[in-house]
Amino acid sequence: MIKKLKDKIVIIELIFAIAAAVALIGLSGPFWAEERLQTFLFNIGVDMMGLLGCAALIYGSMRQNGEGANAFRNLILLSDFSFIANAGICFTINAPEMRISCFILCLLNKLIDLVMIVLFYQYVRETLRFEGKLAEFTKKAIPVLMIAELIFESLNIFFPLTFYITEAGAYMPTDLSWTEDIFLITAGLLTTILILKSSNPRIQKNAALMFIFLPILEYALTGGEFGNAGQYGVILISLIIMYCVIFNEKSQKLASTQVELNVATQIQADMLPSIFPAFPKRKEFDIYATMTPAKEVGGDFYDFFLIDDDHLAMVMADVSGKGVPAALFMVIAKTLIKNHAQLGEYSPSKVLMSANEQLCEGNKAELFVTVWLAILEISTGKGKAANAGHEHPALRRKDGKFELIEYRHSPAVATMEGIRFWEHDFELHPGDSLFVYTDGVAEATDSHNELYGGERLIKALNKDPEASPKEMLANVKASVDEFVGEAPQFDDITMLGLKYFGAEDGVLGGEFGAV
Repeated sequence: MIKKLKDKIVIIELIFAIAAAVALIGLSGPFWAEERLQTFLFNIGVDMMGLLGCAALIYGSMRQNGEGANAFRNLILLSDFSFIANAGICFTINAPEMRISCFILCLLNKLIDLVMIVLFYQYVRETLRFEGKLAEFTKKAIPVLMIAELIFESLNIFFPLTFYITEAGAYMPTDLSWTEDIFLITAGLLTTILILKSSNPRIQKNAALMFIFLPILEYALTGGEFGNAGQYGVILISLIIMYCVIFNEKSQKLASTQVELNVATQIQADMLPSIFPAFPKRKEFDIYATMTPAKEVGGDFYDFFLIDDDHLAMVMADVSGKGVPAALFMVIAKTLIKNHAQLGEYSPSKVLMSANEQLCEGNKAELFVTVWLAILEISTGKGKAANAGHEHPALRRKDGKFELIEYRHSPAVATMEGIRFWEHDFELHPGDSLFVYTDGVAEATDSHNELYGGERLIKALNKDPEASPKEMLANVKASVDEFVGEAPQFDDITMLGLKYFGAEDGVLGGEFGAV
């Protein structure tokens, strides 16, 4: 919903820029017919081209996201108003009957200048990533200085503080007009220092500095002969160059990073069992699992594997944190848990204790992982499970309904050394189903910040209690998606389902390791 609204706003900005340019072209007739306005032909030409240039830049940045892109588009939109106000001044200046309109447009132009420098600072701060004490000071100082200058300029409404419009309709500065430049000089100087101190490529720095120095150069060379339109035109050219240089550089880096993340995503996906049916020769059970990461790579993982011909291990885990650090920790945790279990250890508690000791070594990032680990004796349906801070599983008895099985938790793995993990016995009967998941399911959030919760989960599972594991997971995912709607996914969603059929006459199907 929010994304669609932002897209509509950008489209409205684009339409506004084009409409303003067309309107200005339509109103330009008097410049050719009236002798008084012919001196402003250069201004009106720059204004029209500037508005069309703004429209092109808004269109070009529509696919860009982030605070930097938002500040850039707002800067372009403000440039639109600059050209419109400047064109308006051309119509009203030296026209006594338009004194009030001329005053309003002149004041508007001055206020726009102040806000433009702030938006420019926000844009380069986000795209060039300023750091340090000076950056923190400037971040707070520039908005304060701008507000103070806005108030100072607004006093012109009540008495001629920095400028006034004569009876003949001419613009006249006062002896205090120099105060208008204090904020622009201070903000420009601070921003210049931060740009030069940043660690960005020189080409990006130079592109950003043009916004500050090219208008000054234009004014020095022409002596202000061509009015504000000349300076705003130079500002627009600077913005076009900045867009082409900075966004292009960023896009290349993002593209390179995206390729690497795509490879990481594929590696992580390949580490999880993904071929189903997983054990086609085993008739005693059916198992299925999925993982939907919130980012390209995530910290959730599931696993299932045969320890021997009669023991199936099932793992559902969630690493604290997000992104690449969580994914790396996930790889280590998954490997340790599986290695210790495949050594022939049938106690989930001991497996987690061994993995915990190794994960705690050198864990400077202070990550941890919640784990549900169960080892099922396939021939009897009896098993042991340990829950290290993880979500409660859901169990359905044959001809019954799913219910959450709540019991005592142990602390999460890798929180501290020497932890002993609680372990409990359970038993599955032919026809029973088991569902385990990460908190990305229960804590899925809709646009009103309401959680999906356990009740909705159980309702989704009981929509079709007889469903196969694959259908079971599909039903839950559909329910979560319907509840969340267009709200973004904040956490990985990982699920595992098992349906137990039992061994006929105590005879196991298939051979150890058969898949």
